[in-house]
Amino acid sequence: MILSESTLSQRAAEASLPLRDAFAVLFFVSVGMLFNPAVLLRNPFSLTATLIVILFCNPIAAYLIVRLFRHPMATALTIGASLAQIGEFSFILAALGVNLKILPQEGQDLILAGAILSILVNPFYFAAITRLKAKFQLVEPSGNLAAAAKEEEEIPPTALRDHTVVVGIGRVGTIVAERLRREGKPFLVIEEREKMAEAARKQTLELIVGNAADPRVLKAANLSAARWLFIAIPDGFEAGQVSEQARRANPKLEIIARAHSDAEVEHLQKHGANFVIMGEREIALGMLDHAFGRSVL
Repeated sequence: MILSESTLSQRAAEASLPLRDAFAVLFFVSVGMLFNPAVLLRNPFSLTATLIVILFCNPIAAYLIVRLFRHPMATALTIGASLAQIGEFSFILAALGVNLKILPQEGQDLILAGAILSILVNPFYFAAITRLKAKFQLVEPSGNLAAAAKEEEEIPPTALRDHTVVVGIGRVGTIVAERLRREGKPFLVIEEREKMAEAARKQTLELIVGNAADPRVLKAANLSAARWLFIAIPDGFEAGQVSEQARRANPKLEIIARAHSDAEVEHLQKHGANFVIMGEREIALGMLDHAFGRSVL
């Protein structure tokens, strides 16, 4: 059996997980041995002040800064909760401070106690934020800020029928779009990256700006009346979401996608793709064709 490079990397990473876990356990056990429980009784007020800074001042400051830059409330809450704890780097700084005699041993004890207690409390922060998001219907935006700003806007649908939809106008999508243009086939492009979208506009291509996994974007592309769908993005998980929704919208749609591993090929076929091309496999076939003529693997 021949495994692709990405598959081998994935299996190697999986094999190293127990070793990494062992080091993590060893590290935190060592930190626990440094912790002095007496600080809980000897300095309760100092410890309370330390926890107030970690559990309240840090997340509030982070929340306000994120909101100041006009990011959504859901993002600000998530970042605030993420900073409601201190981790292993604080242990290193505390130990360095003690060694350099700029931090008393009591300070290190308070930092260790604050770190351990904040790590224990942090999951409850995220549980509360999850419920808060659900209650007020707060949604995390996609990585594309321009698309996030227009998240609630209605997307004008295309008037095309019996057309082709190209998802992604990168290196692969550009080649597909050029061939479709030469053939005189009606098509449109879905792209969420602003730089790529701007390049498509300059080529006067019909364009829908947004994430192709967004149901509103796919609805605007009129997949129910489309003939072909080329999924040219490199993200196999997102491509699977696009393929699954497209198949539901149009059972007769011909879906062609790209992949980087055998696992991605299987994933995309499972989610409705008719034909999946794996880059490494096609490169190998091209090399063999050049050397020995047309081959079949």
